[in-house]
Amino acid sequence: MSYVEKSLVPGETLLYQTRHHWMVLIGPTLMGLLFGVLAVGLLAESIAARNGKGMAATASPVGIEAMTVFGVFLLVVAIVTLAYGIAKRNATEMAVTNKRVLIKTGMASRRTLDLMLSRVESIGVEETVFGRMLGYGSVIVRGTGGTPEPFVMIAHPQEFRRAVQEQTGLERIGSN
Repeated sequence: MSYVEKSLVPGETLLYQTRHHWMVLIGPTLMGLLFGVLAVGLLAESIAARNGKGMAATASPVGIEAMTVFGVFLLVVAIVTLAYGIAKRNATEMAVTNKRVLIKTGMASRRTLDLMLSRVESIGVEETVFGRMLGYGSVIVRGTGGTPEPFVMIAHPQEFRRAVQEQTGLERIGSN
């Protein structure tokens, strides 16, 4: 169960939810691929050397064993790098309910922002050219009397802002 789902109070309805854009996975994916390709190359060469073929065919058994161990190590590093990127992406949650804006970032250490809709002063969105084309950007939430809280690489930031604006507009109409 997600942080947002756990945080809902009775009578509160989840209206919109988003998280980090898939672009945050590019760095970990490229690093994972780099380590993975090196690992596969080392492991293939160590197998060839064991069979008396390949560039390392004349290497000592200790050298071949070291190549195998280092190849396995690089493979583990590749998998851990990719898993960390995926976990980090999934550790950010942003949601709009009929009562609040909820934002949670972080895995081991957590940072949360629960802001009542009546306290939302503004929601800003910053998008680069690539961000507009691919659907990601930064969302800056400002509560009344508070400092701006930026959240970067968020998927569909305009939709998030629209959901907040719709709810703050409805709330203000209902209180008049």
